Amino acid sequence: PSVRDEIPSSSQASPARAGEGAEGGSSPERPPGGSPEQPLQKQPLQGGGSSLGAPRAQPPAREEDFYCVKWISWKGQRTPVVTQSENGPCPLLAIINTLLLQWKVKLPPQKEVITAEELMAHLGNCILATQPRDTSEGLQLNFQQNISDSMTVLPKLSTGLDVNVRFTGVSDFEYTPECIIFDLLNIPLYHGWLVDPQIPEQVQAVGKLSYNQLVEKIITCKQASDSSLVSEGLVAEQFLESTASQLTFHGLCELTAQAREGELGVFFRNNHFSTMIKHKGHLYLLVTDQGFLQEEAVVWESLHSVDGDSCFCDTDFHLSHAPGKEVPTVAPPEHRLQQSQVDQDFLMALSLQQGPDQPSVLSDLELARQLQHEEYQQHHPHPHPHPHPGPSQ
Repeated sequence: PSVRDEIPSSSQASPARAGEGAEGGSSPERPPGGSPEQPLQKQPLQGGGSSLGAPRAQPPAREEDFYCVKWISWKGQRTPVVTQSENGPCPLLAIINTLLLQWKVKLPPQKEVITAEELMAHLGNCILATQPRDTSEGLQLNFQQNISDSMTVLPKLSTGLDVNVRFTGVSDFEYTPECIIFDLLNIPLYHGWLVDPQIPEQVQAVGKLSYNQLVEKIITCKQASDSSLVSEGLVAEQFLESTASQLTFHGLCELTAQAREGELGVFFRNNHFSTMIKHKGHLYLLVTDQGFLQEEAVVWESLHSVDGDSCFCDTDFHLSHAPGKEVPTVAPPEHRLQQSQVDQDFLMALSLQQGPDQPSVLSDLELARQLQHEEYQQHHPHPHPHPHPGPSQ
C-alpha cells in the first residue's frame, strides 16, 4: 500500500512535476505533485514528462508525437536541433540534442519534422554502438546486461525520468536504472542544487542525504520529542523552501568549475532536462522551445544567475535580444526605470560574456556613462554628441 507522509502544505520544497495531467496512481516511487499546495512527499524528482510507467499505447498520429527540427550552423556545419512544445519529453530531447551537437546522430538535410519513434530508433542505435572492443566474456556479459537494462528504461524517456539528487555535488545522484542511459552514452548529468558549506547548520541538517532521504528526515524530526531534532528538521525544511528553484549560488559556482570547457552534457533543474555546454568559462542551455523555431539568433540561453535572469545568444554565443522585447526609443516614464534595469542587466551580461582574452570588460564608470547616455537619448530623441560614450554593444 502507498503511504503518503506529509509536512505542512505551506512548504514549497516539493518540486513541480514537469507536465500536467499525470496518469496512474501514487506510490512511494512516484515524484511529488506539480502544485505548491500539495504536501511534500518522500519520492524521487521527476523531469520532463506527463507520466511514468509503461509506454503509452496511443495512436501513432498524435500531434505531440511529432517534433519540429530547427537547423543551425554549429561549428561551421549545418546541424539539426529538435524542438519541443510545452509538454514535450525533455529527457529524450536533451539526450538526442546532445548527440546531434556531437554529430553522433545525423538527420537527412531536408528533415523538418521527426517522430518520437524515429528519435527512439536513433537513440537505440547509439546505445548499441557503445559495444566494447574488448571481446572478453566478462565485458560482453556486462555489456549485454547494460543493453537489456537500457532498453527497459528507454520507453520512459518519452514520458519522464525519476532522478533523486544529492546535495553534496553537481554530479551526485542516487543511482537509479534510468542513469544507465547517461552512462552508456557517456553523457554527463548535472544539477546545481547544493548546500552552501558556509552555512554549517544546513550542512549538519542535510549532510549527504538525497532529496528522498531528506524529506523522510524532515517528517521524522518534526514528529520527534527531542527539541534538537525538531530544530534540525526545521533547518532542513527551510533549506528546501529557500532553494525551491533547485539551484543555489554555491551550486552554480561548483557547476561552472566542474563542467569541462566545450563539454556537452544534460542539466537537471525544476523537473526539466536541458542540453548544456560550457563556453569560455560560462554555461549555456540549448533553447528548444518551439516558439523560437524560426529565430536563428536564439540558440543558447545563458546560465549565470540563480534567480532566472538570463540572456539569449546565437550559435556563436553572441548576445541577442529576444524577439519582441526591443524597447521603443521614447518610453513612457513608468517604463524608463524598468528599461534602465534591463539595459544594465544586458550590459553586465555582455561584460561577463567577454573572456579573459577580451580586455574591454565594462567598469562601473563606463556602465554608468552608457546608462546615462541612453537616459539622455530617451529624453532627447534627436542625436546629440556625448563627451564620454560607453563601449558599443
